[in-house]
Amino acid sequence: MSLTLHVDGDRWRAHLRDTVAHHPGLVPVTKGNGYGLGLHRLARRAQWLGVDTVAAGTYPELAELHQRFDGSLLVLQPWRPGHGEHQDPAALGVDPDRVVHTVGRLEDLDALADQGRATGRPVRVVLERLTSMLRHGFSGDDLAEAVRRSRRGGLRVEGVALHLPLPSARATLSTRSSRSSHGTEVERLLAEPAVADLASGGGPARQVWVSHLTEAELEVLALKFPDLVLRPRVGTGLWLGDRGALQVTAEVLDAHPVERGDTYGYRGRSAPRRGTLLVVSGGTSHGIGLEAPTGEATLKARAASLARGGLDAAGFVRSPYSVGGKQRLFAEPPHMQVSMLFIPHGAPVPAVGEEIEVRVRYTATSFDAVEIS
Repeated sequence: MSLTLHVDGDRWRAHLRDTVAHHPGLVPVTKGNGYGLGLHRLARRAQWLGVDTVAAGTYPELAELHQRFDGSLLVLQPWRPGHGEHQDPAALGVDPDRVVHTVGRLEDLDALADQGRATGRPVRVVLERLTSMLRHGFSGDDLAEAVRRSRRGGLRVEGVALHLPLPSARATLSTRSSRSSHGTEVERLLAEPAVADLASGGGPARQVWVSHLTEAELEVLALKFPDLVLRPRVGTGLWLGDRGALQVTAEVLDAHPVERGDTYGYRGRSAPRRGTLLVVSGGTSHGIGLEAPTGEATLKARAASLARGGLDAAGFVRSPYSVGGKQRLFAEPPHMQVSMLFIPHGAPVPAVGEEIEVRVRYTATSFDAVEIS
């Protein structure tokens, strides 16, 4: 009874090598559920790729990464004083010298500097500049002040970080599209005196840690700012960039013929017409049937949302499971570990034990098994 992620190993590994080769300085992002593959697998694969740094989402994730990857560990979650051992590398069993902290407030920078001076071991930090994302980071004036304060000792500044919104659908890292996404904003931020001030010192402070830029934008920036070292942080485009190498299947656990009006399920629903109830692996504990807001703003996307809402109100919701080449409807909301599908009379019914395809959001799905050939 399993929801399984199958990976064409040769194809996937070729994509990973190609992506790293085309993006010098690439930093694999290893966070959350490991993009469905698991943090431990991503850490081992990053080691195999030969990169010098991986990015973790939060401090607790370091515990699963540091034993499988021996390079630097950049934490994307901003460091905050007062969180104690929850963000203390030593308390997590990690060598503090391997960890690069992200800082976006002056008071946090001062606290880390005090820590570094007290221990005699400079703390490695990246200074995050606030972007149009408006999530974390220094304003322009505060970044200039942060650069000045960083020279008082206790810190080893490893450059500036820019976390940007997602690019347009046509402008992705895996394409060479010249369609503008964030290039103008990044050029403006990199032209600030504080960035030039950092870069003038050479060494690791010349690094710019960026996310969600297209390949074309990275090439333009490299030409316009030759004194800076671009470090693209890439997660989805690396691990999930070749979807053809990935397939998700669920096992058929049971099949029950029903007539119109037959009662079934937890909620005592009635069959709308003659057909088959198919019980398959995968439920809410896996992430099946749980949907995060997409934020789509187009008329087409809004119409699709309204259509789904109408289906839901009528008791018919399209599932991510495909049978006979069509996505089938949930017979009722997914259970914790299994789901029930309605297969109309006349449509092919897979046998118990057979595997059927499932479309999932990898970052929100927990698989029972990951099989890499």
